[in-house]
Amino acid sequence: GNQVAIKYLKNNISSHFGKPSIIAEFNTMKEMKHENLVQFFGVCIVSPNVCLIIQYCRKGSLKDLMKSDVDLDTMFKLSFAYDIVNGMEFIHKSNLKFHGNLKPSTCLVDSRLQVKLTGFGLWEFKYGNQKKFVPLENPVHEEIYWTAPELMRHLGLQVNGTPKADIYSFAIIMWELMYNAKSGPYQDINLEPKEIIMQLRTPFQGEPLRPVLCDMLCDEKINVVLKACWNENPDRRPPFSSIRRELRNISPESHANILDSMVEKLEKYANHLEEVVEERTDQLTAEKIRADKLLSTMLPRIIADQLMAGKSVEPQSYSMVTVFFSDIVGFTSMCSVSSAMEVVTFLNDLYSLFDDVIKLYDVYKVETIGDAYMVASGLPISNGNQHALEISTMALHFLGAIKVFKIHHMPNETLAIRIGIHSGPVVAGVVGTTMPRYCLFGDTVNTASRMESNSLPLKIHISQCTADILFQAGSFELEERGAIEMKGKGSHKTYWLLSKQGFNPPLIAHSSPHANNLKQQTEKLGMVRVAEKRAHTTLTKTMMTRVDM
Repeated sequence: GNQVAIKYLKNNISSHFGKPSIIAEFNTMKEMKHENLVQFFGVCIVSPNVCLIIQYCRKGSLKDLMKSDVDLDTMFKLSFAYDIVNGMEFIHKSNLKFHGNLKPSTCLVDSRLQVKLTGFGLWEFKYGNQKKFVPLENPVHEEIYWTAPELMRHLGLQVNGTPKADIYSFAIIMWELMYNAKSGPYQDINLEPKEIIMQLRTPFQGEPLRPVLCDMLCDEKINVVLKACWNENPDRRPPFSSIRRELRNISPESHANILDSMVEKLEKYANHLEEVVEERTDQLTAEKIRADKLLSTMLPRIIADQLMAGKSVEPQSYSMVTVFFSDIVGFTSMCSVSSAMEVVTFLNDLYSLFDDVIKLYDVYKVETIGDAYMVASGLPISNGNQHALEISTMALHFLGAIKVFKIHHMPNETLAIRIGIHSGPVVAGVVGTTMPRYCLFGDTVNTASRMESNSLPLKIHISQCTADILFQAGSFELEERGAIEMKGKGSHKTYWLLSKQGFNPPLIAHSSPHANNLKQQTEKLGMVRVAEKRAHTTLTKTMMTRVDM
């Protein structure tokens, strides 16, 4: 079957469809068959869905094409002009005698880039009488730019058009084609649409108002044709048969047959589409990278990859991880004497510093809530007992970093934080869909939070479970704090983490809004960390080899 387009009519005139004159209009339209005319299939007269059923043109209208990014060369433009001329010549020789509504929006383009004309005929069916009525008061001025001046002078009367008026309309369309006018034929004239119509209707002394011509922008021969076609005197406008001959003489490919012209059209259009597709693909790829990067900051990489692959992420139990909490000492008092902007700037500076530090460790930043900073290690990929060592070393690094941290709006104040660490089992999973978060659940999280709330300024408070792992490692200096009462937990023996053998965290010179030498310091520490891991891996392999022997 044929693909069709449906054009609904604003006026409900279905009651007139049985008139002999309207039936005659239908018959005339059915006979109008030409390769450059949109084929008429029929009408629907059932109110309120009165409409025309016509041939579907995939590329839209010439107006759409001119406004798009498609790069049309002279060959393309002249080919479109040929199509319009051929269609108009057929109409002028038919019983209709004229088009009466020729403009870029009534020049449709099919999938083969061939222009097909529409919008003609059926005057009585569409308007309820045999003449089209153009209102005198408040017309849509931009919609009558293509109307010949002699017809504009009849605004308020019932008038359809004339063959000579069609030639004027063609000239305006061709000017838009040749001059790449995306905003209408009078885009270079600094007048309001109403003023333009007034000058077209009533020319002042001298040359009548027309679109601007320039021999440097368009072939001089084409400009000559345009001048002839929009002549103020309708009798001096050439017929479409003469225009077709002139265009053939102008065209550098005048010897090419229709098939060659069509093939070249399609090749050029296909090449342009490939460029557009490549450009859009690059944009899509860039957006995907940005989206992936954003998602990776919200979720662990392995979890983000699963979600982006369309897979569901099931909650998972971990037998042993280490959880870190910190908060800012005196944060409430600071907020009471600081503006909201100062508080936001301060937190951004501090947490940006912390974010740069944790990049050096096998840890995952779970979240920040107000002045609380939560980090975990040992998930979503288990790392043996390394989680406690990673978190503990990172905590020491945090204390070293804030010693030189300056509060921008309180330069004389010293920043202090409390830190609490605990190791134990947790359940982790993704919560939410609009803003998915990777959350940890279990008593281990609550205990780590209690360790932080019972800590002291510039102290790292760790539980017995974490201390046992650090004692096994043998490179951390701990001090027993003793038994303390924790809300909801009873009495627990805890420790202070003091230092790590051979570890001297770099003192990062920080000035708001960013640390000046953070990158250099972290790069140096990063190299040290890589060397440590390599040595640890080598030692482990050596020990395993000796056991095997």
